[in-house]
Amino acid sequence: MTDLAALEKDTLAAIAAASDEASLETVRVAALGKKGSISDLLKTLGAMTPDERKEKGPAINGLKDRVNEALLSRRTALKDAALDARLATEKVDVSLPVRESGNARGRIHPISQVIDELTAIFADMGFAIAEGPDVETDFYNFTALNFPVGHPAREMHDTFFFNPDANGERKLLRTHTSPVQIRTMMSQKPPIRVITPGRTYRCDSDQTHTPMFHQVEGLVIDKGSHMGHLKWILEEFCKTFFEVDNVKMRFRPSFFPFTEPSAEVDIQCSRKGGEIRFGEGEDWLEILGCGMVHPNVIRNCGLDPNEYQGFAWGMGIDRIAMLKYGMPDLRPFFDADVRWLSHYGFRPLDLPTLAGGLSV
Repeated sequence: MTDLAALEKDTLAAIAAASDEASLETVRVAALGKKGSISDLLKTLGAMTPDERKEKGPAINGLKDRVNEALLSRRTALKDAALDARLATEKVDVSLPVRESGNARGRIHPISQVIDELTAIFADMGFAIAEGPDVETDFYNFTALNFPVGHPAREMHDTFFFNPDANGERKLLRTHTSPVQIRTMMSQKPPIRVITPGRTYRCDSDQTHTPMFHQVEGLVIDKGSHMGHLKWILEEFCKTFFEVDNVKMRFRPSFFPFTEPSAEVDIQCSRKGGEIRFGEGEDWLEILGCGMVHPNVIRNCGLDPNEYQGFAWGMGIDRIAMLKYGMPDLRPFFDADVRWLSHYGFRPLDLPTLAGGLSV
C-alpha cells in the first residue's frame, strides 16, 4: 500500500503551493477525484479482510478528511487574497465629487435643437422634411428659380463656384436651400407641403454672417393656396417657436426673383435693457422673407401655373436661434468650444415637443 504519510505530505505541499483557485482545483482532482490517489486507496478497502479494513480504514479516511480541511482552508485564503487585490484596484475616494455620466455631460448644439423645434412645429401643421445636396448646379440654384443671367447673386463675391468641368459647367455650393424646393416640385405631384432645413454657403463673414450657415425654407404648392394661408402659418410658427401668446407681424413689399408678390416679415418686439422680447414693445425686427411662388418657377418645374400656385418662405436657423436664446455673436456657433456648448447647449434627452414645451 502507498505510504500514507508520504502521500499526505506531498498532497498538503501541493495544496499550500496552489497560487489560485484553478490550480487548487487541479490538486483536489488529483487527490480526491474519481481517479485520484486517495480515491484509489478508498477503493481498496472492499478487498481487504475485516482486520485489515479495521486498521487501514480509519487511516485512509483520516487522510481524506485532513486533505479536505486543507483544501477548504486554502480556498478561503485564496478568495480573501483575490478580494483584497480587487479592493486595492477598485477603491474609491469618497471625498471626490461624483463624475457626471455621459448623458449628463453631453450637450446638443443649439442649431440641432432649433432644427428639432422647427421639425416639431411644422410636422404638426402637416409638413414633410425635404433634403438635397450641398453641391448644386447653376440650373437648380439659379436658373430654375428665375434668376436672370447676369444677376449679382451669380457672381463670385456671393457664391462659391468650383472649377469648370469637361463640359464647361461650374458646380457650386448652394447659396440657399431653395434648390431643394425645385427638386421636390420636379419629383412630386401637388399638393406639396415641405420644409427644407440645411446648410448653405456664401462669401460673407462678420458678427452676424458666416461663410457656412443654416437655412430653413417652406414650400406649399396646391390649387387654392394664397397669401392668407401663408400669413396664418407664419403667425402660428412665430407664436409657437418664440413661446409667446400673441405676436404682431407686418408684411413689407420686397423683391425676390423666385416669388411674386414678395414680402419681408417683421415681428413686434421690445429692446428694453438690451434684451429682445417678442410679443410686446413698440419696435420691429425683420426675421424672414416670403411670397407667392413665381409662375416662371412653377413652369420651370414642369407644372402649369394656371392650375397650381403656392407660397414659400425662408429664414436663417442660426439667426432665429440667436434671437430666441440670447446669443450675441454667430461665430462661436462654429468654434467648437466646449465651454460655449456647455453654456448654450441642451441636454440630450430634453427633446422638443409641442405638448411638453420646445425649450424645456
